Amino acid sequence: MSRHFPAILFLLPLFAAISMPVVCLRHRHWSRPISLAVLSSMVVLSILNLNSIITHGEVRYAFSGWSAPLGIEWVADGLASMILVTLSFLGLLALVFAGPTSPKDLGGRIVHYYTLILLLISALTGIVFAGDLFNLFVFLEVAAIASYALIGVAGGRALFAAFRYLVLGTLGASLYLLGVSYFYAASGTLNMADMAEKLPHLLNSKAVVGGLLFMFIGLGIKMALVPFHAWLPDAYTYAPESISPILASLVTKVALVGWVRIIFWVLGAKVIVNDIPVLLLVGILGTLAAVIGAVLALNQRDIKAMFAYGGISHIGIILIGVSQGNQTGFVGGVFYLLNDAVMQAALFFLAGMAICQYGARTVEDVGRIGKQAPWFTGVLIIVAMGMIGLPPTGGFFGKWYIILGALEANNYIAVAAVLLSTLLTLAYFVRLFEAIFRQTPLPSDRLPSDIPFAYKLSLGATSAAVIMLGVFSDPIVQLLLNHALPPGL
Repeated sequence: MSRHFPAILFLLPLFAAISMPVVCLRHRHWSRPISLAVLSSMVVLSILNLNSIITHGEVRYAFSGWSAPLGIEWVADGLASMILVTLSFLGLLALVFAGPTSPKDLGGRIVHYYTLILLLISALTGIVFAGDLFNLFVFLEVAAIASYALIGVAGGRALFAAFRYLVLGTLGASLYLLGVSYFYAASGTLNMADMAEKLPHLLNSKAVVGGLLFMFIGLGIKMALVPFHAWLPDAYTYAPESISPILASLVTKVALVGWVRIIFWVLGAKVIVNDIPVLLLVGILGTLAAVIGAVLALNQRDIKAMFAYGGISHIGIILIGVSQGNQTGFVGGVFYLLNDAVMQAALFFLAGMAICQYGARTVEDVGRIGKQAPWFTGVLIIVAMGMIGLPPTGGFFGKWYIILGALEANNYIAVAAVLLSTLLTLAYFVRLFEAIFRQTPLPSDRLPSDIPFAYKLSLGATSAAVIMLGVFSDPIVQLLLNHALPPGL
């Protein structure tokens, strides 16, 4: 049974998404309970899958009995399994949060709304498990199409943001697919494991170098890496408050995981460390993203835009970690990715709560409601500690391992970039807290008297996760060292 977990985890939300329009044809109100049940099942199955991988080792699942490289192969190793636990957990919380937050004017489209969310989760699962480059492209596009539709649901400026995301996303997908075709022309295969055996002998091929460049730019657009980030701020800012947490915490992170899978598992750690300066390029762009994203966040008044640019900065920090070419930096980058996914979800939960519950969208608005909203301010303090990198949060330990990896590689520019981005992150959170403690609070009779339980559960779970990732950082890092390292690193 355990070897079928990867297929079940992918097919469960996919089957629910396909069947929901029929099942909920007459009973639209069933769509939310069905979605919650599916995501709850995914959380349990992803934990069982991770335990199975730790106990018995990685699983290579061949669909329809066609073994690789001819057939479609799923790869469930330590990295994929840990990412999937995070994905299913945050997907469930985002769905809980979406209850009182989802657009009220959906009407009969509510079934399609939850169908798209399940389709997005299924596609992200496919990206995590995909064992060949073409299937990775397919699921990137399914996830992107679902994202475009979910962003555009809000109408108005969200439609323009979704259209810009569509244009740039399509460009990224086209470049990625062009790169895959170059790799296929050089190696004669699409399977990652099969390609990993052939590429070390093809490093002088212009097709390999060109394909790598095209795939890097394509996935750079998907993960909103500076300077390919133009689509992200407006998409996250104007998307429905119920959708922004899923996009911010999962979509860009999973695209980054796909890129890490390609450079470390397809090209191979020895090749990118010794033969092709891929990690140098990744480190430079990560450094720029970490600093530029934080500077842009500091200049925002809209809290969703501020958090969106902060997410761009933290993508850069993750890339700084994985680009150091050693185990310490790689594990620090992956551990920080897990933390950042949780923190981005929490930040956009906070933004959604501020907008829907209090009508507060700007820094000044947050200042007027902060003292009167203990749930908001308390969770904001915890998440800010994680984003800045203060103990005992997981953000501190993630940055700690990234800095240790950079010192091990004698990369002092990377150390300076992490520290500078941290100071800039501190600066924009100081702006928020200064507004809270200096602005005149709104009278209590102008504030809502009760906070929906869905908000409390989502915010409580993510803020607790920020702390628990720090408290249990040592066993998690050890788990990454034992089960998630690429071969040869």
